[in-house]
Amino acid sequence: MPNKFSIAKRIKSFQYAFRGAALMLKSQHNAWIHAVATLMVLFFGFYFDLHAAQWCMLVLAIMAVWTAEALNTALEFLADVASPEIHPLVEKAKDVAAGAVLISAIGAVAIAMLVLGPHFIKLICK
Repeated sequence: MPNKFSIAKRIKSFQYAFRGAALMLKSQHNAWIHAVATLMVLFFGFYFDLHAAQWCMLVLAIMAVWTAEALNTALEFLADVASPEIHPLVEKAKDVAAGAVLISAIGAVAIAMLVLGPHFIKLICK
């Protein structure tokens, strides 16, 4: 029999999610870099008064990086529990997950350059 819907359980699930995001920020140095980059992109997005479509591109890029970082962090925690000693396959799994973060970050930088670049060029050429 499925569990009944409960507002209290939904609120609790948000608490778990926020706790996980905070844990990622506390434990992962690369998340700090993502946070600074996110704040910079948001600042310049507001400064340049971007269109809705431009905001959508930036938000999707930011979301992709944060999602990849969160999944990478979760995989690392699980891998460390499953295999506390260094195991070649666990090391490969961690490397692939880190590669996914790198791929999403490179894509996000490309999107930011495409969206914000022309605005910076206009600013500089004034």
